[in-house]
Amino acid sequence: MKLPLQIAQKLQALTLPNELIAGSSMQHPTVVKMVEDGILYKRQVSKTKSQIYLPDSAKLKHYLHNHFGIPDLDLYVISLSAETISRAVATQISGDSKLKSIRTFSGFLANVYEPVTCQMQGQSFTLQPLPGSFTFIQDYEHFLPDSSITIVGIENAENFNQIKSQAYLFKHLKPLFVSRYPQSNDLIKWLQSIPNPYLHFGDLDFEGINIYLHEFKKHLGNKASFFIPPQTASYLPQYGNRMLYNKQLFKAPTTISLPEQALQNLMTLFHKHKKVLEQEIFINEIF
Repeated sequence: MKLPLQIAQKLQALTLPNELIAGSSMQHPTVVKMVEDGILYKRQVSKTKSQIYLPDSAKLKHYLHNHFGIPDLDLYVISLSAETISRAVATQISGDSKLKSIRTFSGFLANVYEPVTCQMQGQSFTLQPLPGSFTFIQDYEHFLPDSSITIVGIENAENFNQIKSQAYLFKHLKPLFVSRYPQSNDLIKWLQSIPNPYLHFGDLDFEGINIYLHEFKKHLGNKASFFIPPQTASYLPQYGNRMLYNKQLFKAPTTISLPEQALQNLMTLFHKHKKVLEQEIFINEIF
């Protein structure tokens, strides 16, 4: 049985001299057990009201250590109150590495098809994953790409995996590719913290536009733009998906609500052909 933070805080308060806490605010199986074991005492004030008090702080300290693996109640409360703690700290304060839900891996995947100069904690390095591999950026708060780099967000896994086959789309810039998956706030936090422009490359459909608007544009403002490959107008009538257009039509934003003229033009194309285009069509310049 784990000791919940709110009960630990109440126990912490009870260590103060002459402290009494209403029994109604300490209704938990751990408290019942401590009363049964004589660590806490319950004083009945009326038929419906009771008070909990601690007669011996030293006995509580030994009890918490023996039954919950908690050697220091104050440190336990401070650590458990923190937004994040490491598994090492969780083990030290309670003997349980799984005491609190912990994100062991934070960050995002990065990829390039040609070497890119970056900094990590002030040290310069070249980002260049081997073919068939990606780079996972965990310490993203200290990851800084060169100012000449444009960050390109890739929506779909296959496109992210095969960026070299899409190099023809990005000849006009120096790209560093980041993956939308695994989804978390880490990527957005990082994009907000760096000056580099962000280019969103996703499905050319209503859902893709909504992902861009609500997950990226809304947080990045003018620093973000939606990538529309120059081949889009010619690919859409021949390779577009009419079923997907009809399926997503209820999600279509109005052109007047779109913040970029290019997106308004794209929506006009969708409605003209009654088709949308999936991102994977741009893998390999085979047309």
